[in-house]
Amino acid sequence: MTSTGTPRPRGGADTPASGTGTPASGTGTPPPGADTPPPGAGTPLLEFDGLHITLPLKGEHRTVVHRVDLAVPAGSAVALVGESGSGKSLTARSVLRLLPPAARVGGDVRFAGASIPAMDRAALRTLRSRDVGMVFQDPRAHVNPLRTIGDFLTEGLVATRGTSRRDAEAKAVALLREVGVADAARRLRARPAELSGGLLQRVMIAAALLAEPRLLLADEPTTALDVTTQAEVMAVIDEARAQRGLALLFITHDLALAAAVCDRVAVMYAGSTVEELPASGLHGDAHHPYTRALLASRPDAGAGDEPLRAVPGRPLSAFEAGPGCAFAP
Repeated sequence: MTSTGTPRPRGGADTPASGTGTPASGTGTPPPGADTPPPGAGTPLLEFDGLHITLPLKGEHRTVVHRVDLAVPAGSAVALVGESGSGKSLTARSVLRLLPPAARVGGDVRFAGASIPAMDRAALRTLRSRDVGMVFQDPRAHVNPLRTIGDFLTEGLVATRGTSRRDAEAKAVALLREVGVADAARRLRARPAELSGGLLQRVMIAAALLAEPRLLLADEPTTALDVTTQAEVMAVIDEARAQRGLALLFITHDLALAAAVCDRVAVMYAGSTVEELPASGLHGDAHHPYTRALLASRPDAGAGDEPLRAVPGRPLSAFEAGPGCAFAP
């Protein structure tokens, strides 16, 4: 797999979920032998429907996510963009129910039509071990420093799939090579402290892909990396998604990167999604003043001595936002 280039730009066209088309008027009865749509055909693979999250603070529950309405069709890539504290990571973690124990969740999050908050333990284990993979922001915080990379990568396959240790290691080595890790067999015996940040993030990507999921959650996977390594890691994720036909929910601060990697971009502010549009129309078709302010504040290398444009005021936390548009002040 090539992993040294920057992510290739996408056309930005909307990517419909498989089976969402409707027959043209007057087509009549389907011909004999036509495939019957499977249950849930036309349903987005991942769907946030009025997601609302509160967390306890000083004896009372405070809102940290007001409302998220967002759909990720099968095979598509959707970016969730916003400032720190806007609720992006909590939104992503709600897909795997990785929220704090005292969190209260309203609305619904659905995977292939099934409500995730309503799942029992067995269904949740299947979701986490087979259907959804997640690449976390800080790999060193999510890999046990006392165990080897081989243990980290193979434990899930051995424990949940009954794969033999030898077969699991062979699969891990092949996937490490695919994501651009040289001398993959030797890396299995290494511990996290022996790997650079870029290599460890590639290990995290391999771990997320080992289960052959249908959906990949990438929560700011390049934040702690230098610019060159960021481009390489995003190229790995983008190519792996394209080859496997995965759906991707990509959490990021970088509008340009979101437009390059994803088909659609959703913008989040103070715990709510405020705008969603095709990546190709990010610059020309943005209507919300917050989206336009973000675009205008990006540094322009050709601007010469012109001062940087800043968004006035300060970003609101979700629990500070009142009724109506939180960006209005």
